[in-house]
Formats: sequence, C-alpha cells, structure tokens
Amino acid sequence: MTEQQQEKRYDPKDTTLKFVSRQDDITLDDDPDILRAEMSCGHAVTPDSLTGWCRSLLDQGQYKFMCPALKDGTTQKCNAEWPYVEVRRLALLTQEEQTHFEETLAALAAAEYCEHKTCPGCHSFVERGDLTNLCVMCTICTAEMNKTFQFCWQCMNKWKGPGPRSDRCDNANCVNPDIEKLSKCRNVTLPSVQNVTCPSMRACPTCGNLVEHDTTGCKNIICNRCTVEFCFVCLKITRECLQTSTHFMPCSGGVAPRQTSIPSWNRR
Repeated sequence: MTEQQQEKRYDPKDTTLKFVSRQDDITLDDDPDILRAEMSCGHAVTPDSLTGWCRSLLDQGQYKFMCPALKDGTTQKCNAEWPYVEVRRLALLTQEEQTHFEETLAALAAAEYCEHKTCPGCHSFVERGDLTNLCVMCTICTAEMNKTFQFCWQCMNKWKGPGPRSDRCDNANCVNPDIEKLSKCRNVTLPSVQNVTCPSMRACPTCGNLVEHDTTGCKNIICNRCTVEFCFVCLKITRECLQTSTHFMPCSGGVAPRQTSIPSWNRR
C-alpha cells in the first residue's frame, strides 16, 4: 500500500485539535470508531475527507478551499474559506501531497492575477492592466520603433481602428472565440431542476470565465476561477436567485438567453 492509499488517522493525544463525535460534514459518514476534528468554521472532518475534498477543488482549478457543508437546518452551503495552513494541518498532508498542493496553488493563483500574452511584434510577454480594453501597448516595441505600438488582445494583430474598445478592433478577423462558443453550444436538460433546458455553456456573470454544467445536481455552479456561485439557468448570483426560487426549482424569471458578450472581471 502506497503512502497516498494509507488511511489517515488523527492522534487522539493531539491537544492542538478539537475532536468531536458528530458525523463527517463532508462525506456524512458517522462511523463511531473514526476520530473527527472541527474546522475553524465549526464543521467536522477526517483527514481523508478533507484531503479528498480539497484535492477535488484543485482539480477543478479552484485555489480557495471552501467548506461544502450545509448550514444547520438549511440548504445553504457554509462556503467558509479555509486557509491552506489549516487544511495542511487538519488534512495531515504527506510531503508528496504538500508539494502537489503548493505547486498547484501557486500556478492557479498566478493564472488568476496575471494576464500575459506574447506581443506579436517583439514576442516578449506583455501584461494587460485594463481588462476592459483590448487595445494594449507594448513598451518594448514602442521604444524600439520610437513610436507607439499597440496590438489587439483578442486577435493578436496590430491594433486597427479607434480605441479603447472592449469588443473588438477593426481587423476583419477579430472575433471573440468565447462568444462564438456561447452562440454555438448545444442545449442541455437539467433533470434535477424539473427538466429545465438551457445552453450547455455559460460565461460566469462575475468574471466571464466559460463554464459548463454536468447536468447532475442542482442548478447552481461554482465558477472555477473566481469561486463565485451562480445560477446556471437565470445567471443571477445564487443568493439572489434563491430569494425567489430554490436549488431544484425553475427560476422565477425564466431561463436567461444565450450570452452575446463576456462580463469583465473587476478584481480591484
């Protein structure tokens, strides 16, 4: 049996942890012979259930560890964010797991907070500061040419036409591939939401990231980039949607149409 396959167990003599006799709030297992510890949000876990849940979040591209347990007597998720140091300690991460977690966390965080592309002129990396403007200036090309050099973040050609613009430049081939995907994706049916039909792909209303619904479970989905939960049917943030509906009922405002623009993410 490998290190990863061995079942993890808390040391009952560890006074730094708060042990509880409740069921596991992630797996709902209630085996009385398994010791469980309480997270900072108050929910109970085992090292294995915590490791498995947090690894699944990383696999989905999420670098924030959010508690999946339901609040007492409700259908609302806890969604408390667990610091990595807490996860590492209560999940009893092995050295191999720590390496995997920390390398993945670093890569995901870098991908979220830095938007880089290669300049079509000098092929150096350029960071886009204004996420709502497709017209980007390369400082290296500008210095070498002794005149302003701008390119389009979308089609990656030399900028053509007036700017700034958020939709496209005047080059004929300047088309947003994400909008193309949204317009051409198939429809899917959500069996758990009274067979409501909607597009299979949506742009997250908070950050514009494209996500798909696997057609299982409720109508709400957590974006794997900004970690905001929203309704896949009406495109409202979950807490707003649930004011007039439930997780498994059709939305009061109906199905939102196919999106024709990508929301800009204001992270500042």
